[in-house]
Amino acid sequence: MARGGTDRVDGVVAGELRCRVAAPAVDGAANEALVRLIARELDVPRSAVELVAGAKARRKILGVPAGARAAITARWPELLR
Repeated sequence: MARGGTDRVDGVVAGELRCRVAAPAVDGAANEALVRLIARELDVPRSAVELVAGAKARRKILGVPAGARAAITARWPELLR
């Protein structure tokens, strides 16, 4: 199922990272797109990013490698305050 738009990070809002993905929320496609987006943004392998909670919710918790802290701080410093 093709959808318009692009996968992107909109920034930090109220202490949360806001992202958009073009994939539909069907059969985990949007979750997979989100994981791939975050892996790409942090320059880590897709296998290093894990959906920890929120598989069926709008709000997600992702696990990322401890070594990604520097990339997170550089890209989105508001997240680690």
